[in-house]
Amino acid sequence: MRIGCFGGEVVDHGFDATLDLARTVRDHGLDAFWLPQIFGIDTLTAYAAIGREVPDLELGVGVVPIWTRHPTVLAAQALTVQAAIGDRLSLGVGLAHQIVVEAMWGMTFDQPVTRMREYLDVLLPALTDRSVDVSGTTVTAHQALTIPPTPPPAVLVAALGPAMLDLCAKRTDGTVTWMTGPRTLAEHTVPTLAAAADRHGRRARRVVSALPVAVTDDPEAERVRANRAFAIYGSLPSYRAMLDREGAAEPGDVAIVGDADAVTAQILHLAEIGVTDFVGAMFTREPEARARTLRVLADVAAAMR
Repeated sequence: MRIGCFGGEVVDHGFDATLDLARTVRDHGLDAFWLPQIFGIDTLTAYAAIGREVPDLELGVGVVPIWTRHPTVLAAQALTVQAAIGDRLSLGVGLAHQIVVEAMWGMTFDQPVTRMREYLDVLLPALTDRSVDVSGTTVTAHQALTIPPTPPPAVLVAALGPAMLDLCAKRTDGTVTWMTGPRTLAEHTVPTLAAAADRHGRRARRVVSALPVAVTDDPEAERVRANRAFAIYGSLPSYRAMLDREGAAEPGDVAIVGDADAVTAQILHLAEIGVTDFVGAMFTREPEARARTLRVLADVAAAMR
């Protein structure tokens, strides 16, 4: 299992803070650095620069909402980043949320699975062949990209339900999850994805699990802090469904917290149930607590090699 750090808490502080955290993650020997694409800095633009400054680190996007970028535009962006950083990009795409798509962007959140399927119909050949000829009901593209040859990035989809997991297994390199606890991963996400891969005659897919993490002697206090930091995810319908499936009342209930041994054991359990990549989202602002957490993540990464 690869071990990464999720830098969502720094993107609103600007590029320099994001670059500094990426350097820190690399210096600790972790495998990957992941950023969201929400309302902060543009992640792909940042990665083109970060990747030139910080070698030997996978850079993951978790995730680009498909409504805001035509798939050929996203393909051109991703291939440009790949060329700049040397084949280290993992590109996550997702549907975002109805309240964001409709209330903030003024678009219609209709046919989400169809829209994702047709988006991939354009994105994947644009990444691999540079040429697309697709007329869909939600996405159309008839064009060629003139970007010089470079390896396409891994493509992952933020998938929660069976239809989206089936699409992941059939078309992409896997799924990236957030706020999905270990029981749900073990009983739903991993087996559903594996069964779909078997059904489509494909190898097992990547399962990237991103969860809040904190090494602490007071786990209950950290869960309360996580509940405050991630409160919005307890109300968004898709994440609420995953928390309910887990039996979790609040986001803090799925956070990986405890002393060094407890956090290590919880991460290793994710590997046992089939998670291929763990991405820890540090949420404490206390420098020593963040340093302890990074050290534990680094120790687990080293043990996994």
